[in-house]
Amino acid sequence: MAYDGKLLAKANAALADIREANRAERERRIAFIHSRYPEIAETDRALSRQMSELARLAFSKSGTQLEDLKALQDRNLRLQEERASALEAHGFARDYLDEIYSCPICRDTGMDGNRVCSCLKRLYNAEVTKMLGTLLKNDESFESFDLSLYSNEFDSSLEGSPRDYMSDIRDICVSYADNFRDDDRNLYFFGPTGVGKTYLSACVARAVAGSGFSVCYESCGAAFDIYETKRFSRDSEAGDTAASKWKRMLDCDLMILDDLGTEVVTSVTQSALYELINTRLINGRKTIISSNIRPADIGKKYGPQIASRINGEFVALPFAGDDIRLRKK
Repeated sequence: MAYDGKLLAKANAALADIREANRAERERRIAFIHSRYPEIAETDRALSRQMSELARLAFSKSGTQLEDLKALQDRNLRLQEERASALEAHGFARDYLDEIYSCPICRDTGMDGNRVCSCLKRLYNAEVTKMLGTLLKNDESFESFDLSLYSNEFDSSLEGSPRDYMSDIRDICVSYADNFRDDDRNLYFFGPTGVGKTYLSACVARAVAGSGFSVCYESCGAAFDIYETKRFSRDSEAGDTAASKWKRMLDCDLMILDDLGTEVVTSVTQSALYELINTRLINGRKTIISSNIRPADIGKKYGPQIASRINGEFVALPFAGDDIRLRKK
């Protein structure tokens, strides 16, 4: 996975805050235990003196250096056992005064060998997902998806009511979010305005981001503006910012592209849409597109190449119902 340098720096800063909080908590524990139990404080002072002795022996030229180091090690182990036993006797965990690490894999360094640790990836993904602010506004969740806004009257085209039909669509989205790691599908939401496409996209985004994956959201109009700025404003601050945003859109775990079909179609927007969809497909990144365009009509507006990618690689989910905004009024 390629990382955005600025966002990775923010993730590392968040990890540094975690390390500092753990250090402060350990110091608080030590101060508390030492103030209550002098014998443990004395044991810790003895351990500290041993560290000085260890440093001295490391540079010693004595012929008994190895024997002295072994004896020091044995004394150290005895003192550690004394401290652990004393803590246990007073009702604390044996490792209560040990270093505190939030991540047992990397010990809060952010690196697992020569790879970025999963804990730092989660913090990085959280930084990417902060870009969802324009999509997540009202604590959208599957639980708050209001099916009562859909008609309960039988519709022969749906072989049931819009309410029952949209209940099934919601369940598909729930399953997709719950199984995001293993579900390799891309989704194409389509239907008229106001039937819940953006809302369910937000529900999926919130659930997937909550599981530690990186999620990006842009309306098509905004995404294509970013692409245009990246392409035609190179060697400028605006161009660099747009290039970083575009790269995040290419690399994030889930890209949500909203309102396809509402923008003015030009050769630039077609290039942007093709690059975004095709690059993510090649790299195995998942995408959700919402649109008012039926899959059969995509080729008429965007050409055969884009139509082939969407119709061949996306699961089409038609949305049904009346405009929810009007029903709420």
